[in-house]
Amino acid sequence: MKANARECALQVLIACRKNDAWADAALKAALKTDTLSAPDAALCSRIVYGVMQNKLLLDHYIGAYCSQRPEHLQPPLLDILRIGAYQILFLDKVPDSAAVNEAVTLTKNTKRAQAAGLVNAVLRKISQNKEHLPPLPGDDATQLSVRFSHPKWLVERLLSLLGREQTEAFLRLNNEAAPMTAQVNPLITSTESLVQELTDAGIRVREHDWVPDCLELSGTGDLTTLPAFYKGKFTVQDAAAKLVACIANCKRGDRVLDVCAAPGGKSFGAAFLMENEGTILSCDLHENKLKRIREGAQRLGISCIETAAADGRVFHEEWNEALDVVLCDVPCSGLGIIRKKPDVRYKDAEALAKLPEIQAEILANSARYVRRGGVLVYSTCTILPEENERLTDAFLSSHPDFTYESFTLPAPVGEVPGHITMWPQIHATDGFYICRMRRRDHD
Repeated sequence: MKANARECALQVLIACRKNDAWADAALKAALKTDTLSAPDAALCSRIVYGVMQNKLLLDHYIGAYCSQRPEHLQPPLLDILRIGAYQILFLDKVPDSAAVNEAVTLTKNTKRAQAAGLVNAVLRKISQNKEHLPPLPGDDATQLSVRFSHPKWLVERLLSLLGREQTEAFLRLNNEAAPMTAQVNPLITSTESLVQELTDAGIRVREHDWVPDCLELSGTGDLTTLPAFYKGKFTVQDAAAKLVACIANCKRGDRVLDVCAAPGGKSFGAAFLMENEGTILSCDLHENKLKRIREGAQRLGISCIETAAADGRVFHEEWNEALDVVLCDVPCSGLGIIRKKPDVRYKDAEALAKLPEIQAEILANSARYVRRGGVLVYSTCTILPEENERLTDAFLSSHPDFTYESFTLPAPVGEVPGHITMWPQIHATDGFYICRMRRRDHD
């Protein structure tokens, strides 16, 4: 029997819980398998992301009207209750009665018929009381944690880094849809020409407030079906990620190494700036990721990129002091891209604490490939100082042949003293850290 939107959403949430799957990957796989109609696919996606974005808040309200603590409910009852509660509290176009009835049906279909009465009662109470829901618990950090469904440890860190106003703005934005961001391929077209072509195709296009040749798109449907896409006129990449190659100041004829290159956006950005003249070696651990880079380069008309399977922590003698520019975009906690990957927020804090050691190893190894007088760029898609400026400060203290080098970004950012953390609520980009370092040309 063909699945509907809520059944599909439930299967995705179960996969996330049982298999530790990423929501976006599990959702894509489910939508391919279940072949939902376009409206059902949109509703399924909205439910999955909505539940992930509001999990702690939904559990708070479920717990207020349930005789059992949410974490003690038998799987998948909590998933079903979250799906129903999300629709009641956040989706105006779905009648409460439909949300309740569909949740009861899901409960029966998953062979939990004895729990159908509980599901029905809890969701009806949430519906009846949604204008007068119980208050959020605890101190300010706890309330922000529950209200925006971010772990309390992260909220406390953000409060210490940003203060109350900016923390709330960051948390709120993480629960909103991220814009689809495209970078113009100057090897094939111009910003003006691409804007016109996309507009003529019925797509809403907005140029980024301050990052050049960067477009925010809406109403796109499947981007890969657009002639402008398969003809290589643009690539999908956030504004902050685009700036990595710009800050590296890649030039025609440069020899560039992209240490952790997949899915290839930074290598493509470097090729654009280099006018496809020079050499870019794009590395990653897995061949399937390297294949994606090669396919992307071909689509974009880029011929200066080569790929190689390599571990960023393992030294390759043939690259020793041989590169003009080394891009080092390391694996990180991803806390700057929660808007795009809502489940990132639920990562284990202890596991995240181990990342700086790996990042430091990759950075120290990558530095060996930079020629005298060359440039080393370190970047992450996170906002934690221990993965960012604390790590690069420590690197420079143990590598006196490198130093921070200032760079200039367009207004309103302007002059930057060697490194910058960008925030969604401030810079209209992903949360991102970029650092530019120069290797001294003499001892």
